Amino acid sequence: MALDPQQATGRSPAQPPQVSHAPLAGSGAGAAIERWTLRAGAVEATVLTLGATLHTVRTPDRSGRVAQVLVSSEKLADILGPARHYGATVGRYANRIAGSRITLDGVDHPLAPTGNGVTLHGGPDGFANRMWAAEELRDGGRAGVRLHLRSRDGDQGFPGALDVWVSYLLDADGTLAIEYRAVTTRPTVLNLTNHAYVNLAGEGSGDVLGHLLTLDADHYTPVDERQIPYGPSEPVAGTPFDFTTARPIGKGISESHPQLAAAGGYDHNFVLRPRPADGTPTRAALLEDPVSGRTLEVLTTEPGVQLYTANSFSGAVTGESGQPFGPYAGVALETQHFPDSPHHPEYPSTELRPGEEFRSVTLLRFN
Repeated sequence: MALDPQQATGRSPAQPPQVSHAPLAGSGAGAAIERWTLRAGAVEATVLTLGATLHTVRTPDRSGRVAQVLVSSEKLADILGPARHYGATVGRYANRIAGSRITLDGVDHPLAPTGNGVTLHGGPDGFANRMWAAEELRDGGRAGVRLHLRSRDGDQGFPGALDVWVSYLLDADGTLAIEYRAVTTRPTVLNLTNHAYVNLAGEGSGDVLGHLLTLDADHYTPVDERQIPYGPSEPVAGTPFDFTTARPIGKGISESHPQLAAAGGYDHNFVLRPRPADGTPTRAALLEDPVSGRTLEVLTTEPGVQLYTANSFSGAVTGESGQPFGPYAGVALETQHFPDSPHHPEYPSTELRPGEEFRSVTLLRFN
């Protein structure tokens, strides 16, 4: 009789993902925040209802040792303060909008500014600050949590009442899907992303400058002193922005380039190679830690990815390891549309209109 392939290799059959939830803390402000835990084999992810936040991911290295690989804090004061954006769902418009205003159908809409002449990550009271409603979700062999937020018409200056859903779904192989959906009552703009910082060596283990990064992008969008794109995209070939083959993150940062000097590292949008018309998520990035052997493959339906190397981290936040997070303690690979798209008609559109449904999918494959 033929053996099942898993029996033949001595591995146990994959178990269906497990989902549970509990308050983040027993009392105080933490009691109002739910922590949802998703488990599949040796992979575990936790999600907070504050900010629809991907809070932690635990995954094994090549020797089977499990570590927490997201930059995050267990201290409520950090979660409510300087670590608010760590792993959060960012919106209504992730990244920057120049001049803190947009124009739709000839109507000007001033937006809530965040400083430096821009509106960043949806404004000073963006989606990362909100409490989202959560419910368990099962979809075939995947299981997780679906979160919902209602953003009122005029929220942070953006037109249209917006309903937005974010689902985190883990499958039996340990792939974590982040699925977004949204509808609006009036024409608006929308750009959603997840702002997790990854350190595949384990949080608190130092910086990520030795991580190897590959990006499926042949162009990037240079920026001005406000981190706003100032013109057409430029080829990455022959520059520190060329990640078309694997290279250490720190190699480019150490090179002399005005774009990197201004930001103190990478904080740039990369133009991904064309995505399939049928909406299938395809690879955007591959991150590798040569020491632990852990890898992260990022697949998405989005046209861009913002590479941010935590340049401004100052040690103000401490992880569960007890180590403060300094510059380059993690790397964010934010799948999204391009910054300031409402002012660049040549960029993929971020407009959403009544009767339309916004959908976006990003897959995180930790190996």
